[in-house]
Amino acid sequence: MRGYYPVDEVRAAESELFGRVAAGVPMQRAAYGLANVVAGELRERTGGVAGRSVTLLVGSGDNGGDALWAGAMLRRRGVAVSAVLLSPERAHALGLAALRRAGGRIREDLGSPDLVVDGIVGISGHGSLRPRAAELVAAVDVPIISVDLPSGVDPDTGAVDGPAVRADVTVAFGAYKPVHALAAPWCGRIELVPIGLRLPEAELAALEPGSIGAQWPVPGPYDDKYTQGVTGICAGSATYPGAAVLCTGAAVAATSGMVRYAGTGAAEVLANFPEVIAAETISSTGRVQAWVAGPGAGTDDFARERLSEILATDLPVVLDADALTLVAADPTLIAGRAAPTVLTPHAGEFARLTGADPGPDRVASVRDLAEKWQVTVLLKGRATLIAAPGRPTLINEAGGSWAATAGAGDVLSGVIGALLAAGRDPSWAAAAAARVHALAANLAAYAESASGPGAPISASPLLQHIRPAIQTLRSYGIG
Repeated sequence: MRGYYPVDEVRAAESELFGRVAAGVPMQRAAYGLANVVAGELRERTGGVAGRSVTLLVGSGDNGGDALWAGAMLRRRGVAVSAVLLSPERAHALGLAALRRAGGRIREDLGSPDLVVDGIVGISGHGSLRPRAAELVAAVDVPIISVDLPSGVDPDTGAVDGPAVRADVTVAFGAYKPVHALAAPWCGRIELVPIGLRLPEAELAALEPGSIGAQWPVPGPYDDKYTQGVTGICAGSATYPGAAVLCTGAAVAATSGMVRYAGTGAAEVLANFPEVIAAETISSTGRVQAWVAGPGAGTDDFARERLSEILATDLPVVLDADALTLVAADPTLIAGRAAPTVLTPHAGEFARLTGADPGPDRVASVRDLAEKWQVTVLLKGRATLIAAPGRPTLINEAGGSWAATAGAGDVLSGVIGALLAAGRDPSWAAAAAARVHALAANLAAYAESASGPGAPISASPLLQHIRPAIQTLRSYGIG
């Protein structure tokens, strides 16, 4: 898994590193890696390195020092390097001296660079850019490479509450920080430069694509339709029959051995997926190994009775949409439930469940709900978070917002249900489903345009791209 480490853990690891290597070595490693990334970007964007121009925006502290040392290294490669010192009296002395010795210039304005390096604020900084820095950043009309994180973005929460840098590339030193996943649109492409940190197991992590593909349930030589997982779907209503189709179709596409449907949308479901076994009631559905309940199912007394019947079983259950509304109104529906229970709220549903928006610290909020209710919680977003009591929090950065469309959540819940029915761990199932869901949305967006993602997609094409997304993940590491 890829770990994301908060500032206090990174600082502790840096302190340990400083005690076992010579003074200045960590900064030299960071600066060398930064200089290489900048040189690579110059080569890619302009066709060369020597003779190109770079302006450094330099704040106080180590990030400014990293930028200054990298500037000195770039000067030795023939790059014209200038530095704007935002706090001249607090600039990193050794880095500034190195830049001057290499022939770098100090200036008051941006000049006309090919690239700008953002070394304004490091991981110890919080809050938005100060006026002078904000003015300079607003005037930049060339690509920006940020040192460790985009200045003005909170390193631990990814929150942006004012002027901030929107980087094209962010060069992370030693470890990924939460900002790199929680605020990915502000970071651009992220390059990690190892500097020798020794880090504990991360409490915030992302599943690697190859591991998802390797662990995705596929039929073995002795499997049959029952051993591959039987998923029960209770979704849809006369008002929202499409939710039944999307949720059930997702469970089919996610390689369930069998999908059983219970609800009033049987005609629509069977018209699209004749392999599904449909029933009108929960009791007549037949044996299943996990349930998905809620998408488009309504919130009336009848819907509540069906949900209560499902929650009374000892089976894993995924609760989405209307089921979350019912649980928010009466949390006793899941109180004390021993079987795995996965809640999949978006921000509005999260507020109904807890009485408050997730706020800027989404990681803390989702952990708090999971711990208080003793359930697994998947909080939707471009950076989807999955928390379970006593477990590391998992994160899936979608790489875009193509899945931000009506009905996409119904598809996601169906995929999670299929994985639970196959016996997968709830946290893993939710995170793996989120990855496949995001990849399917990206594939669907590309399919709409030969030149790349074009117009926004609807939820229906997601179903057609779930299996290609699974196969893409399974292909990682093969060959």
